[in-house]
Amino acid sequence: MATKEQEKQKVTLRVDGMTCASCVVHVEKALRGVPGVVEASVNLATVQYVDNVATLDELRHAVADSGYSAEAMDDVDEAEDEERLARTKEVRALRDRVAFAAVLGVVIFLGSFKEWFPWMPSFLQNWYVLWALATPVQFWVGAQFYRGAWGAAKQRTTNMNSLIAVGTSVAYIYSAAATLFPDFFSTQGVEAKVYFDTAAIIITLILLGRLLEARAKGQTSEAIRTLMRLRPKTVRVVRDGEERDIPIAQVVSGDTVVVRPGERVAVDGEVVQGTSSVDESMLTGESRPVEKRMGSPVYGGTINVVGSFHFRATRVGRDTVLSQIIRMVEEA
Repeated sequence: MATKEQEKQKVTLRVDGMTCASCVVHVEKALRGVPGVVEASVNLATVQYVDNVATLDELRHAVADSGYSAEAMDDVDEAEDEERLARTKEVRALRDRVAFAAVLGVVIFLGSFKEWFPWMPSFLQNWYVLWALATPVQFWVGAQFYRGAWGAAKQRTTNMNSLIAVGTSVAYIYSAAATLFPDFFSTQGVEAKVYFDTAAIIITLILLGRLLEARAKGQTSEAIRTLMRLRPKTVRVVRDGEERDIPIAQVVSGDTVVVRPGERVAVDGEVVQGTSSVDESMLTGESRPVEKRMGSPVYGGTINVVGSFHFRATRVGRDTVLSQIIRMVEEA
């Protein structure tokens, strides 16, 4: 238990490599197993831990030991750039591997069924050639499945990677055995067959799904960043009878906020002085500005078109309508 001298710290980690719901459970379990960790919830992994008991390196090591990777996201702008770069690299790597696996997978498939495709060159119907073509697909393209399965095995559990690794490995090993020892199968009264095409096609299709998922996540991340840019970083408030600019994080409910022509409304509130027209298209889709006067509601992220006004902040931080939209997109 933490003493008064042991302050609690909170860090947000960007976890890479998660592909299914069980991955979330594995990462949370790994983080909670680090001495000093009080709580860990994984979407982005937000970890609360006791300072000087747990360290950031220990958290990273715990995630890596479970088969994933994690980096701290301290600076928001820097984190966004790093996330965008990491996502671009991930999509590019997946695209290259899918293309490589697809080409070899099609060749292996066509060569595996000579009765269906008799026009295929005879050397591509040779089982040893099919074995050679299937090997890089199995162990290079599919390497991430083995890494994920090994990470889950170290946690004494299984996940989707375990299923794919075991399923494709069985098909690959059985086919290799049939290629090397066809007579053994004949003596057992079983016709020797190879299933290199099965292993290669399964890996290709699963990776294609992950490529589409990564692209969809990237598009969602861009949408979230676009929404976040709608919030100004500083706000002009009236305190002690004078106007002053403060960071948006320091605005509290009840503050009187000043909005001038062309500025964005920072938080949600109610007009207490002045009149103006506000563009609320980012919320409603309606391009025509909405007239605002005493008592009218205003929403963070909207644009003041003409005039200036003062409003009393009623909802700030995560309680604003814009923040709720961002949160809903993140959860989705």
